[in-house]
Amino acid sequence: MNLEPSENTSIYGYRYFFSEITELYNNRKMPNKILLSGKKGSGKATFAYHLVNFFLSKNEEFKYNLTENKINPENKSFKLLQSTSHPNFYLIDLLAEKKNIDVAQIRGMISYTNKSTFNNQDRFIMIDNVEYLNKNSINALLKIIEEPNENIYFILIANSEKNILPTLKSRCITFKIHFSFDETVNICNQILNQNILNELNYDLINYYFTPGEIIKLIRFAEEKQINLREHDVSSIISLIIENTYYKKSIFIKNLLINFIELFLLKRYKTSNNKNYLLNFYQSFIQKINNTEKFNLDEESLFLEFKSKIL
Repeated sequence: MNLEPSENTSIYGYRYFFSEITELYNNRKMPNKILLSGKKGSGKATFAYHLVNFFLSKNEEFKYNLTENKINPENKSFKLLQSTSHPNFYLIDLLAEKKNIDVAQIRGMISYTNKSTFNNQDRFIMIDNVEYLNKNSINALLKIIEEPNENIYFILIANSEKNILPTLKSRCITFKIHFSFDETVNICNQILNQNILNELNYDLINYYFTPGEIIKLIRFAEEKQINLREHDVSSIISLIIENTYYKKSIFIKNLLINFIELFLLKRYKTSNNKNYLLNFYQSFIQKINNTEKFNLDEESLFLEFKSKIL
């Protein structure tokens, strides 16, 4: 399965959210500013693309299948979204090699909203990774979303683990996306068509992982020919650090940090020196945040963890 949100024709676990939002839209009561908030990997962007396809394809042939939550690949709007040429859809996202969504991207969107449409239909602005909006881009965005032009809807997508300015959040209706562990397992099983619990050592199970994180972990293991049934948390951490896999992928770096947190939590529960572990954990997380903030090399930090704790 392709994990690119715009290309996924199926989605799982969102039936309740679909029912709630589409009912509001059908009754012309949907807010024109929606914020989808949840952990990275929970499928928020895929859900947003499915919503947009439902809205745009209502009067088209091969329209969205709401019963099965599926997009028909022959659907006209789906094809136009794939080619980034749909006249009623505008996407803003964090560009490659950029640290922020800058004000020029917002100004381009504002210019788009000021143009009239040839069909007078609803238009949808999707802003993914809104936590990466900088101060100038947020100020420019606030001006347009406070009084948007007629028939324009904003769908904002945010990683709930990152901070969003209250001035932006307060102007949106927030839908908090969260799945229980059982729901996460069920979603992964449907996507991969297998029982993921048979693929993972029990020690690797993190009850706070999202479906996207688990699937990427399994795909990573397949790519590197790693048998996840044979590794516990300690050995998988050592493997990632020793091979510096974290340098080649932001996901693997975040995965490594998650596994380190899981390892420290397990160790904390049985340790006689809880204060040392707690202090080390707090210091470690602060240093990790500094490496991201100041673009520093984290290799020495992970090696320190391996030598002192692992």
